[in-house]
Amino acid sequence: MNLYFNTSLANGYHSPSQRIRLLTEDWVYNNMFCPRCGNKKLEQLSNNKPVADFICPHCSNQYELKSKAGEFGKKIADGAYSTMISRITSNTNPDFFFLNYCPDIQKVYSFIIVPRHFIIPSIIEKRKPLSAHAQRAGWTSCNIILSEIPIQGRIFVINHEIEKSKKSIIDKLNFTRTFEANDIETRGWLFDILNCVNLISSNEFNLEEIYRFETFLSIKHPENYNIQPKIRQQLQLLRDKGYIEFLGGGRYKKTILCKE
Repeated sequence: MNLYFNTSLANGYHSPSQRIRLLTEDWVYNNMFCPRCGNKKLEQLSNNKPVADFICPHCSNQYELKSKAGEFGKKIADGAYSTMISRITSNTNPDFFFLNYCPDIQKVYSFIIVPRHFIIPSIIEKRKPLSAHAQRAGWTSCNIILSEIPIQGRIFVINHEIEKSKKSIIDKLNFTRTFEANDIETRGWLFDILNCVNLISSNEFNLEEIYRFETFLSIKHPENYNIQPKIRQQLQLLRDKGYIEFLGGGRYKKTILCKE
């Protein structure tokens, strides 16, 4: 992949947002393959397509591109809150590309894929509506809370200017497809427990170590009054999906999928 933008395309554009949208979309069009089926090229969609920028001409999978100067950080600004929620809860929700770039040299620094089943309403933060004096008074945008997406759902194509192999990218995305069949509420709980497992530094852990996250989980799920049984249930699901192994006696072990 050529990590540099074709800056000549932006000549004549004065709006920084228009310039970077043009450059980043051109970069994806010329460099990115379909991580779902491996097709060599993606096609651009019309500008008025809500929450989608690219489509694979072979498998018809759609992708939304979000770009940011510098490091990604915990949140990435997005468009209208209602549009985002409507699209990600539909049957045609897209996978997401997140691109961060070096603004001084107009070069891709990191590029990740987040499969669509990891984008759930609980990671979409509703921002305050625009004031009554704003041009679009009442309009409400949102943030995508990237830090709440488990690391298994953040698949690097480029990491600190180092390109990953096409096969490893497709394989990692395919590994995550076991989450596709679950409803949104189930996935929310499952991802929260997976994040807790990820926070445990050792390869093996026990129930007591997971129970230490009970207060955190109670805050995130105030409607649930039986947190410990729910934790055990979700650990069983993670075991069934191949992310952890049950060793017996309340002990678990992370598998290679959980360490990617």
